[in-house]
Amino acid sequence: MMLLGKFRVRWASWILVGFAILGTGNPVFGLAQCPTRVSNLRRLAQNVFRFSYLSYLEHAFPLDELDPIHCTGRGVDPDPTNININDVLGNYSLTLVDSLDAVAIMGQPADFESAVRLVIDHVSFDQDSTVQVFELTIRALGGLLSGHLIAKGESALSEMKIAWYDDELLWLARDLGARLLPAFNKSPTGIPHPRVNLRWGVPKGARTDTCTAGAGSLIVEFGILSRLTGDPTYESVAKRAMLAIWDRRDRGTDLLGSTIDAVTGDWIDMTSGVGAGIDSFFEYLFKAYVLFGDREFYDIFIKAMQAVGRKLWMGMPPVFINVDMRSGNISNYWIDSLQAYFPGLLAYSGIVELDVPMRQHAAYYSLWSRYHAMPERFDWRSKTPTVSFYPLRPELAESTYHLFRVTKDPFYLDVGRHMLCDIEKHMKASCGYGTVHSVTTLDLEDRMESFFLSETIKYLFLLFDTQHILHRSAGSEHVFTTQGHLITLLPSLRTNPFERSPALGKDTNVTKHNLKCLRRNRRLEFFHPIRQFGAIASSVGVSNLSMYPQNWTESDTTDSFVTSTKIHVGDQNGDEKNQRDVEDEIDDESDATDDDSDDNEEEGDEEEDNDFHIDLV
Repeated sequence: MMLLGKFRVRWASWILVGFAILGTGNPVFGLAQCPTRVSNLRRLAQNVFRFSYLSYLEHAFPLDELDPIHCTGRGVDPDPTNININDVLGNYSLTLVDSLDAVAIMGQPADFESAVRLVIDHVSFDQDSTVQVFELTIRALGGLLSGHLIAKGESALSEMKIAWYDDELLWLARDLGARLLPAFNKSPTGIPHPRVNLRWGVPKGARTDTCTAGAGSLIVEFGILSRLTGDPTYESVAKRAMLAIWDRRDRGTDLLGSTIDAVTGDWIDMTSGVGAGIDSFFEYLFKAYVLFGDREFYDIFIKAMQAVGRKLWMGMPPVFINVDMRSGNISNYWIDSLQAYFPGLLAYSGIVELDVPMRQHAAYYSLWSRYHAMPERFDWRSKTPTVSFYPLRPELAESTYHLFRVTKDPFYLDVGRHMLCDIEKHMKASCGYGTVHSVTTLDLEDRMESFFLSETIKYLFLLFDTQHILHRSAGSEHVFTTQGHLITLLPSLRTNPFERSPALGKDTNVTKHNLKCLRRNRRLEFFHPIRQFGAIASSVGVSNLSMYPQNWTESDTTDSFVTSTKIHVGDQNGDEKNQRDVEDEIDDESDATDDDSDDNEEEGDEEEDNDFHIDLV
């Protein structure tokens, strides 16, 4: 059933008219030395991972992170007020723990076995460290659980099974989970405190403000921990937290704010969006449904997405805006890099027609094209970055990977090629890859966060490894957590041992849920990313742009050549003839597509301005 109306997209009016909204740019891609074979790009991604991972082991282990410029390790900052560092780092070899499944995915059993042995022998969470519950859950707890399933042989990566392994990672995960539980036990609302000391619990006088994503995105890791250990405590507190936040949504708009007080349950920041502060709340509603089969998560997910479609989808430029959760009025004019995950979620959940995530993704990719990195925050009205650093975040690589897996459109291989080669060219340091201090200058900071290995490079590697066992093995259905950790869909996870009645109801096979939605997606072939990229790029400040799309074909993406067919987008004043030609071509095709789709629509349906529709199954 289609909700929020039906809209027949006409690209001539939607995309090509009025898209010079957000300024200009004149990027130089610098891709001349970049590999042009898919196999060589896969090898480059693997080499980037191996260079960074081995550098961490040599120069930083057993500390948490690698400083790639000075080739040293980084752990807890002695200044307790430095939460930028201490929310994440706690002297538990974080990069190693976070990267366990990435090491396995790269395909070397000896490396994975060695990594597991290092964790067992050296990692302890009995630390006098005050850390953020959310960050340690998604990075360390998720890494341990994913590593456990792989080492146990309960994944598609069967060659990574370790003969001597005896659940050591699972018991380490349980120890960590127990150290995080005081965050829930000390809260009268069920919303966890944002930070705990791993040895002493919630610190006295600690801050109680927490973001929606941080408090409400624990259900996947905590649920898996409960179902693997038989202890319902972890799943129950995480689900209670998620529902407690959802119950505090605005009942008029069904929107959530971004910051809430864990003790009082009152909203502190009522800005609603799909990016920083809220992002993984939406993601985990859907993934918890897929993993555990609990229909309640899916019903909330659909209701939340309906609100997002009504209030946040801009359409032109193709971004999701930030609004006041009560009124739906716009709160600010920036988008952030964390929002770049959202096209992937929309694509693999199958709830909307693919032109929406493809257009949003094109807007973010155009920012990367302009800066050779993704600014942390970008003002789409003033056409400038307002927070300009790039800490090697994975969100654009993640959605690029998922869109390619859903559409098989080789355009996304070219996006990945561009990203990988920019990382190699602009972010490589003496013994790793560094945070970009400013996308306008591309100077580096001496920090390589753990998600660079656990997510960013992993997604780019899998993008180019089209024949990876995860993409072709029977029984390899899986999800990636919000930190990119591999979790296979196991029957043991989809059977709830803590309820008398079945948890699944009539939804006994949701693994094919998104495929059913995608089969009904009539406009999959209607969006042409390469042809329409230029118009979308100009909406986020990029023009005078020469694209170099790769002429890869859908049937031959395993090891194809690039022929560098150039598409030129006109200057700021507009190359009117070029625009008219493209507009006519798209208009003709949209007319044909509209005629076909009319046969499937009921008479009397009226078009609406909002083209964000939700399909229900």
